Amino acid sequence: MPEVPDLPRQSNRSSGPVVPHSPQWHQRAIAAVLFGLEWLLTKSLRFEWVDHSELSGRAADRPIIYCIWHNRLALSMYLHRTHVRRSHPNPNLAALVSASKDGALLAAILERFNAQPVRGSSSRRGQQALLELLTWSEKGYDLAITPDGPRGPRYSIQRGIMTLAQITGHPIIPVSFSCASKITLRSWDRFVIPLPFSRCRIQLGKPILVPKNASEEDRTALRESLRQAMLAITQD
Repeated sequence: MPEVPDLPRQSNRSSGPVVPHSPQWHQRAIAAVLFGLEWLLTKSLRFEWVDHSELSGRAADRPIIYCIWHNRLALSMYLHRTHVRRSHPNPNLAALVSASKDGALLAAILERFNAQPVRGSSSRRGQQALLELLTWSEKGYDLAITPDGPRGPRYSIQRGIMTLAQITGHPIIPVSFSCASKITLRSWDRFVIPLPFSRCRIQLGKPILVPKNASEEDRTALRESLRQAMLAITQD
């Protein structure tokens, strides 16, 4: 394995290992309700797909890294189960989720969709999460990262996704969606929830590769290229 560049920074709040918060019973109950609501919602939506990802042509044994904004998570699992699984015989997915209490709810939701949550962020449990993502990647899992999560700033690209792509050699696929009718929450990320019966455009951008020998300057330039590609397929 090559030298690891730009490892996520660990928090100095504790001298011991960071243990992710496990989902509590009420969070699992909420996850079950949200799972059902997502199924009902997506049945009512009218979708348009714009796909430049070249997924159908990729080798079956080469996982990919999905990059999706934190505020566009509402349709992320629909995208995976309907579109990606048709393009890839191995549909397994591991997703990076915060180790916080809020992240425990998202982890419970992912488990409902048979996705593997990996707990960590740039500030907490970052190195452990990176190693776990590498392990799931070696097992053939696709990976998913919200590059501006879990605390922003909104529409920023943190360094971890470039590190992961450089080590694994897997392409990054930008993903986003826009809806004609939606609710935008007053959260830090302005979380987007499509309204029933709305028209939604889901877009997948062209793959972005990070060379194994990429320098710090190369990674910085590629981060900006990824950010611009993500913004180009995101209409607020």
